[in-house]
Amino acid sequence: MTPQAKLIFTSSLILGTTITISSNHWITAWAGLEINTLAILPLIAKSHHPRAIEAATKYFLTQATASALLLFSAMMNAWYTGQWDITQLTHPTACLILTSALAMKLGLAPFHFWFPEVLQGSPLTTALLLSTLMKFPPMTLLFMTSPSLNPTLLTYMAILSTALGGWMGLNQTQIRKILAFSSISHLGWMAIIVSYHPKLTLLNFYLYSLITATVFLTLNTIKTSKLSTLMTTWTKTPALSTMLLLTLLSLAGLPPFTGFLPKWFIIQELTKQSMAPAATMISLLSLLSLFFYLRLAYCATITLPPHTTNHIKQWHISKPTPSAIAILTTTSTMLLPISPLILTTV
Repeated sequence: MTPQAKLIFTSSLILGTTITISSNHWITAWAGLEINTLAILPLIAKSHHPRAIEAATKYFLTQATASALLLFSAMMNAWYTGQWDITQLTHPTACLILTSALAMKLGLAPFHFWFPEVLQGSPLTTALLLSTLMKFPPMTLLFMTSPSLNPTLLTYMAILSTALGGWMGLNQTQIRKILAFSSISHLGWMAIIVSYHPKLTLLNFYLYSLITATVFLTLNTIKTSKLSTLMTTWTKTPALSTMLLLTLLSLAGLPPFTGFLPKWFIIQELTKQSMAPAATMISLLSLLSLFFYLRLAYCATITLPPHTTNHIKQWHISKPTPSAIAILTTTSTMLLPISPLILTTV
């Protein structure tokens, strides 16, 4: 792909995201989502591999269906109430259809099946965009319409997402698929709290995006996409492998890392809302995803290839660690001490 084409598609992605997150009218929000979808498709399919073409086709079909449902819910609400404002969504059927549309856009269970397949067929940099930037516009729409949505339905969908994200990631060997199920699991934490404390959902999304960006950029630097190749990276890039270990533990939500921060706040808020059983259930289900994070961390740092007499040592990569990854790793692991400051902003 030529640099000019990349520039056009990247600019379109930024434009589409900006249009959606800054709009008050359903039609402009929908137009921004469509620009986003059309801009990411060439980035998914740029390798021309059959799996990449399949991923692009699956992505297009699911996003087109979700956009049609979103537009349909907006038109139904406008038909009954005369309002095209995003925050004035009051018709119950329109709210139900919108919940389905946004769940499909985000990859929230039970509309999650497309996401691991699309991520597996995409390059690592495009997979990073799909996991973070492409989820930002639907997340802002979820934030803006949260007072109108059904909290019980969202709670059930959230618990299902966390359960499926944990269970289905257990037997994966492809790192992109593991990170896709990780994303589905994290979306459960975001969805369960959106009706009660929408700002916590955004905080969780920002921190999740930060940590996921660190993981994807590290994997892209060491050119790894399978567990079997991850096992040989320690001898080549020990510093990056150590960073990956810490970031994965943070993504798992273990204290004292940054990833523990949103989970702590969400459990606290759910308990305040008399939803202790839901908080207990989602916490226990997140232990499933902890298993595959630990397996990734184990493969990245502890497992060495077998040292036989004819085993050739891997060469160390003499290039320094990229400064962006160093900064991202620091923020991905060390923000917990400033949690009182973060709490004042949400």
